Amino acid sequence: MNNKKQVRTIATASTLAAAMLPLCATAGGHYTPGVEGLQAASAPPPGLYYLAYVVNYDIDSFRAPGSNDDLPGHNRGNVTAVANRLIWVTDKKVLGADFAVETMVPVAHTSLNLNAAGISDSRTGIGDIYAGVALIWHGQQWDAAAVGGLWFDNGSTSDPASPGKGFKTTMLSGGATYYFDSAKTITASALMRFERNGEDDSGFRPGNEVTLEWGVGKNLGTFQAGVVGYSQWQASDDKGYGASNDRSSRHAVGLELDYPLPGTGVLLKGAAYKEVSVTAGSAAAAKGSVLRFTLVKAF
Repeated sequence: MNNKKQVRTIATASTLAAAMLPLCATAGGHYTPGVEGLQAASAPPPGLYYLAYVVNYDIDSFRAPGSNDDLPGHNRGNVTAVANRLIWVTDKKVLGADFAVETMVPVAHTSLNLNAAGISDSRTGIGDIYAGVALIWHGQQWDAAAVGGLWFDNGSTSDPASPGKGFKTTMLSGGATYYFDSAKTITASALMRFERNGEDDSGFRPGNEVTLEWGVGKNLGTFQAGVVGYSQWQASDDKGYGASNDRSSRHAVGLELDYPLPGTGVLLKGAAYKEVSVTAGSAAAAKGSVLRFTLVKAF
């Protein structure tokens, strides 16, 4: 490994565990794949909703820059995050869709033990905050959504396990859910996100990223179950010191179970993912498994 790449590897290792919503998933953008699953592109009718995402990303290895080979030595990490999301779906119509606004405030605890980079650190803090607007459509046997928003750079970046990314990210999302029967018991969904990453204080700009989350589910009466997964690809080269034309990617599959609590306006969702393939770009990349628990409360 040349000196520039080694410097970038160590520097990136210190940010791989940046808080929720990168959750160490990549060294690039903010969004954590696996946060959404079944009916990922569906949204509720007008009203106020609170969602709590509890996500644990257990890292069992780190890929070396530009490859799918592990870094040498004992390199592990763990991120446990709670993302507090508030959505207001208004009764205003735009292009035939419900207009909504949302914000998300993540709090994460990150621990890192990377012998390859000489890093051992553990931190808890507020991560970068997200704010966005959305258009939500509902058909007889389909739902669709289009979303635009911004990740801010408010989170701390002072230590290896600090929760901030150090740059802003513009994120555009779109997707659809299709119901195969009129009773809406069988569903298939796909949600695509595009992230345009900004530049950090050092002048480094991570490449843009595309994320696809999907799910196929069956309503079994009192609960819904299904198969879920995600893929993420780096769509443009990194820019700045230590950058290369290597591009990262990752793919995962998992299972999800959803259970509504009758009469409470509460929906509980749980999912587990295993990353089956990870390739690093110009920076090291984590590989592991995701456990996600979601609470949805309608007011």
